[in-house]
Amino acid sequence: MINTVEEYIQSVPESRSQSFLAIRNTILENLPEGYAEEISYGMIGYVVPLEVFPPGYRNSYKEPLPLLNLGSQKNYISLYHYGLYMNPVLMDWFVSEYRLMNYPHKQDIGKSCIRFKYPDEIPLELIGKLVTKIPVKDWIRDYEQITNTKKEEKK
Repeated sequence: MINTVEEYIQSVPESRSQSFLAIRNTILENLPEGYAEEISYGMIGYVVPLEVFPPGYRNSYKEPLPLLNLGSQKNYISLYHYGLYMNPVLMDWFVSEYRLMNYPHKQDIGKSCIRFKYPDEIPLELIGKLVTKIPVKDWIRDYEQITNTKKEEKK
């Protein structure tokens, strides 16, 4: 079981470690103040620490609120950005900017997951811009707004 970020980095296959570290460094260089890097969901996570937002994810009071996860999967590097899932405007911006890069392979993006299968087709500058888009206070506000809306819909 991997318990630290360093252990996770050591587990990344050599064939993609350079690309993986480039993405991680881009995230760290652009991450707004207040987020913390830790192991989250079995990957490297960038979260709002419980000291900053005590209710945490799903009001568990145990699990910090995630924004990003970076993982090395069997055949690709994955970047999960929960803001893309929760904010269609942000998703539209990211997808349109990504398309402008005209990579030879089609982009592989799910609801919150961006999969990078080709090391030479990783848009580091765009990832950096994406990471800067949601300061901690805005992420907490957006998360609370969405969860409160869902609670109201259930009533």
